[in-house]
Amino acid sequence: MKQSEAATHGRRAVIELREKILSGELQGGTRLFEVPLAEALDISRTPVREAMSRLTEEGLLDRLPNGGFVVRRFGFADVVDSIEVRGVMEGMAARLAAERGATPDALEDIRQTVLKLDACFGEQLDDVDFDAYSDLNEKFHHQLAALAGSEIIRREVERASSLPFASPSAFLPDKADITAFRRSLRSAQDQHKALVSAIEAREGSRAEAIAREHARTARRNLEYILAEDPTLIEQIRGLALIHR
Repeated sequence: MKQSEAATHGRRAVIELREKILSGELQGGTRLFEVPLAEALDISRTPVREAMSRLTEEGLLDRLPNGGFVVRRFGFADVVDSIEVRGVMEGMAARLAAERGATPDALEDIRQTVLKLDACFGEQLDDVDFDAYSDLNEKFHHQLAALAGSEIIRREVERASSLPFASPSAFLPDKADITAFRRSLRSAQDQHKALVSAIEAREGSRAEAIAREHARTARRNLEYILAEDPTLIEQIRGLALIHR
């Protein structure tokens, strides 16, 4: 097999396995075997093995002591801890960006992203272009992670955000069309603006506090789902991994 073909098979294996896990098709506690998976994906065992190693790094699988892999199961406390870790790391990134001073170009780029996020909101309180908001929100958080000019900080923020329910877009309304969630995006956008303002003003402690509070939006949305409408678990990507 050519190297390019092997790489393509490897990427496809990662994407398809990740989707099966996040959708709940492969439930927590399921042991994965190379041969059946390779047959199901119609590729060789090597890219399947590499895909499972990649998903282990992402936190979706656990490697078994005697060989093989198993789909991880997450409790509510695990999810909360993941969100808090992301908040801590993004808070550190924001504080260091403020204290060290971000480059003018980087600040201008993140300001432009904030302006584009503003354009996602209509006149009505719950009128939000979710698809555009989601993409721009992800871009904002990537820019924030890099704003301190530290590759170590950027990499660790990305690592803390890698689990689906710890990412900046975790539990956003998506197709569930939850009015309360859509309205919460306006508050989140206010925090984006305040965060950039604090970094520009070189207010490290304030920037860190805003970033940590901003990350807790995901926790509040999760608590809403579990307390008010558990049926949404089947509609929102990644929630199938969480057991109560």
